[in-house]
Parts: sequence; structure tokens; C-alpha cells
Amino acid sequence: MTPREVLEHWLELFNSGNAEQISALYSENATNHQVANEPVVGREAIYQMFKREFAGADMVCIPENIFTDGEWAILEWKDPKEMRGCGFFHIQNGKIVFQRGYWDKLSFHRLYDIPLEV
Repeated sequence: MTPREVLEHWLELFNSGNAEQISALYSENATNHQVANEPVVGREAIYQMFKREFAGADMVCIPENIFTDGEWAILEWKDPKEMRGCGFFHIQNGKIVFQRGYWDKLSFHRLYDIPLEV
């Protein structure tokens, strides 16, 4: 799959809340770094992260723009509550090897009534 196709499939799986299938899109030693959190390294750890996050909030990612450049796919998104962010996906051989996401953690927790960790 091209980087755009991988990202479009990622969006489908994210919006269905399927932690097992979305984590299969990552390489074995991938890194997912949402800059509001510590980096998550390895497919199993990424699976556990998605499993926990999907259980904690009903998240929906609405793509506003998708750009590609070589091995990179870039996503600008919003959610139904108008939260906005962007994600950068480095994709090699049809697998995500690195992902970095930017979003406002405090706004997310307030919008979804999730307590902040202290």
C-alpha cells in the first residue's frame, strides 16, 4: 500500500475503535509519539495504548487534509467536538515505522470529561 492508502486505512480502523487491527499497521519496532505523552515503542505497546484509549473515550478522527511526500503521509484532523490536531506518519513497506501527533491534551481531557493524571 502507498503511504496515503495506509493512512486512509488507519483512519477507518481508528474510527472503528479496533485496537488490534490498527496496531497491525505498525512495524514491530515502530514508535508512536503523541507529543503530549511519552513515546510508545513497539507494536505490542502501541496495541495496549490504543486499547486503553479506545476504552477511555469515544474518539473520531475526521480528516481535513491529507498530504504525502515520499514515505510520509501527513494528516490534519478534527473531531466532532471541533478538537483539532495533526499527525505525521513515516511509512515503509506498507507499515508505519514512526508516528508523531500534535494536539492539545488539556482541551481533549476537558471536552471528553477525562481526569488528568497528576
